[in-house]
Amino acid sequence: MSEVKQVLVYRRDLKMRKGKIAAQCAHASMMVFFNRKIRWPGFRPLRPPTPGTTWGDNVDRTPHLLVPLTPEMDAWVNGLFTKIVLTVETEDDLLRAYELAKAAGIPCALVTDAGKTEFHGVPTHTTVALGPAKAEDIDKITGPEPLGAVRTKLP
Repeated sequence: MSEVKQVLVYRRDLKMRKGKIAAQCAHASMMVFFNRKIRWPGFRPLRPPTPGTTWGDNVDRTPHLLVPLTPEMDAWVNGLFTKIVLTVETEDDLLRAYELAKAAGIPCALVTDAGKTEFHGVPTHTTVALGPAKAEDIDKITGPEPLGAVRTKLP
């Protein structure tokens, strides 16, 4: 399989604190997976019932989270976890990256911060995750910049 990566894009115009940027990027990275979740109650037998017990006495009731993975997501999870962090100048650029990824069928997530610690209580689009997907597919949207590069204009 070709190289697989995830690109995290955040808005530079918001002038977020470094810790806030890290948190928003982490939210975006995880949301790509959690947006695909299937919640399963997790009822499964721990062991066959013994005389005098029923299946209900031996059940693991821990809920489980099932996340269907694309082949690229599976390769990324079991591989290097390559992440690239880029910036854009405006909300329009951020939303454009998100819409281009959706249109291309790339797993993606848009983070809308609730505004409780910054942004004066106003919900604000802060970050987008693109992928995990094939690098060449993501590069059509963001370009092939190295880790830490700044992308100011999207195609």
